[in-house]
Amino acid sequence: MQKKLILDSDLLAITLDRLCQELIENHGDFKHTILLGLQPRGIFLAESIQERLAIIRKKEIPLGYLDATFHRDDFRRREIPAKASETKVPFLIEGKKVILIDDVLYTGRTVRAALDAMIAFGRPEKVELLVLIDRKRTRELPISADYVGKYVDTLESQRVLVEMDGGHKHNKIWLINKD
Repeated sequence: MQKKLILDSDLLAITLDRLCQELIENHGDFKHTILLGLQPRGIFLAESIQERLAIIRKKEIPLGYLDATFHRDDFRRREIPAKASETKVPFLIEGKKVILIDDVLYTGRTVRAALDAMIAFGRPEKVELLVLIDRKRTRELPISADYVGKYVDTLESQRVLVEMDGGHKHNKIWLINKD
């Protein structure tokens, strides 16, 4: 298995800061904006974005966790049933601007499922998508991100590994050949 480093911890920190600045440009005081991290791997990115925004804007932006497992179109097609993660949305999203946050945009199916799952909490005014890595040319559905950390050309035989756990010095993004 070959690994190629896409973003080291320093470049990842710069990328996250840039994404936060883009959010601030478009959402200003975040008065009617909430963040929703997609389970399981998007929550670490969402928490990091929320922490950075709180420091810059000097206010906390509401953050929830959304699991779309049971809304996936391949839920019953898997050999091993997918395990659901916690959904924690302690607020209504009715009339709010929602920023869905995930680590990697691949086929678009997870985002489609998340849109279905999100409707259980109200009808948002607007939904935007923030992803750390956009795997170009792999979309199966017409979904694109509004905020992208890095675009990466990948082959079907490759996968993107995001190592984010809160210990910022150890956070890295890898491109892995599945050979």
